[in-house]
Amino acid sequence: MTSPSLLRKLALGIVCFGLAGCFDGTSIDTKTKTNAVQNTPKAGPSQKPNVVIFYVDDLGYGDLSSYGMTATQTPNIDALATDGIRYTDAHSSAATCTPSRYSLLTGQYAFRNNAAILPGDAPLIIDPAIPTLPKMMQKAGYKTAVVGKWHLGLGRGYVDWNTAVKPGPLELGFDYSFLMPATGDRVPTVYLENHHVVNLDPNDPITISYDERIGKRPVATESPELLKQQADLQHSRTIVNGISRIGWMAGGHSAEWVDEEFPSVFTDKAIEFIQDAKDQPFLLYFPFHDIHVPRVPNELFAGKSGMGPRGDAILQVDWMTGRIVDALKEAGVYDNTLIVFSSDNGPVMDDGYADQAEELRGEHDPAGGFRGGKYSAYEAGTRVPMIVTYPNGLVQGGESSALVSHIDLYRSLAELVSVELEDGEAIDSVNLLDALLDSRKAGRDEMLEESFTVSLRSGKWKFIEPFTGTTPDWLANKTAIENGLQAQPQLFDLSKDVHEQNDVADQFPEVVEQLQARLKQIRQMN
Repeated sequence: MTSPSLLRKLALGIVCFGLAGCFDGTSIDTKTKTNAVQNTPKAGPSQKPNVVIFYVDDLGYGDLSSYGMTATQTPNIDALATDGIRYTDAHSSAATCTPSRYSLLTGQYAFRNNAAILPGDAPLIIDPAIPTLPKMMQKAGYKTAVVGKWHLGLGRGYVDWNTAVKPGPLELGFDYSFLMPATGDRVPTVYLENHHVVNLDPNDPITISYDERIGKRPVATESPELLKQQADLQHSRTIVNGISRIGWMAGGHSAEWVDEEFPSVFTDKAIEFIQDAKDQPFLLYFPFHDIHVPRVPNELFAGKSGMGPRGDAILQVDWMTGRIVDALKEAGVYDNTLIVFSSDNGPVMDDGYADQAEELRGEHDPAGGFRGGKYSAYEAGTRVPMIVTYPNGLVQGGESSALVSHIDLYRSLAELVSVELEDGEAIDSVNLLDALLDSRKAGRDEMLEESFTVSLRSGKWKFIEPFTGTTPDWLANKTAIENGLQAQPQLFDLSKDVHEQNDVADQFPEVVEQLQARLKQIRQMN
């Protein structure tokens, strides 16, 4: 249950959240390689632009009202689209979260490091010795922070949560971090600020296990009456705050998070950073937990979307975005801030918890008409909403059809802040600064998409490589998502068939051969 004091803070100025046009999010007071860039305006040394990256979790192409959603409204995010560029062919680098985040921060495809979805006690998968996006921004004099969901591992293979937890974000170039260590559905259910668990009582140390049951906390299989949401067997271990998680946790009671407080806790930390850093250029990477499972929106948003907890979580994302944008404006830095708003992969309805996302969505299509979703090799796996706003530097706003990958933010931002990259740095990233500042500019000619197989976009073609492995049982059971895993190659002409309904691999064997050969070349790059 959310604390009364938090609800009082959240309720100030909110009368009719979720009614079309009613809420503006301002009144709450809580604390391939293509197209070389030419003649792109750069900020001078005294006016380097701030950079804010909003990275939502599991938000689909059709999950914003500026992208066609009519079931509810996202006015704060839509306002960014009005001020900036709305992309129709922008992509996360992968159809799952850990690989996408890895690529965004390193400028390298995740397959180069075998990056995959991680357990909650996984070691840090980014080597602190390699270049990263935040390190690059530090070179340009930026103060850097990450606030939100991490899920890139921590430590070197064993984490003692009762001492300094490192290496982590600080060793990768962030000056400040406030994290959910893994995901909301995994233990440990605590916040990590810089190197230390927040509010930890040394007399009640934390231990976690993903191998065997530990501690005396109830588990879902034995105490289902304690649950706010029923869950599948994978998510039915330790119960914290009425939600069962993956893995077991003992101790750490004073440090436990309350899921309903995520919107204020994370947003307040981001705003504090903006206030502290406003007099120098800064990078804020804000990876949301929402709308990932478990979806447990604050009481302020619960029931407001008409689509159940998933829709309510989208409203929560919109509110959080609005608060941070308002903080930029109040600090006087909004006009000189490049804002990127996007999602780490496509949508998923049922992802382990019985929150009725599928039953309550009505006519709403989270994938926006595209095939597949999270985990999928089809377009909805990686084609996501993306908005770029930069009042001081935007050449032309509006709608852009440029082919863009989040992996390109690394090299594009290096161009923006005038940092020359080292040999071998961000090798898969393309400088698309032109396309980020001008909706009329072109993007990539080709792009790799990772899922449980690999796809290649090249011109009008979309090639999906044959899958020769065994589909994980949990993925095979997600019958609502077409995962795109087939033993034969698939080929689609997106210029005629953007929804990937007609496989033409048999008609164009020479194209299949060419694109398979090109994938081999990309894999061999180093």
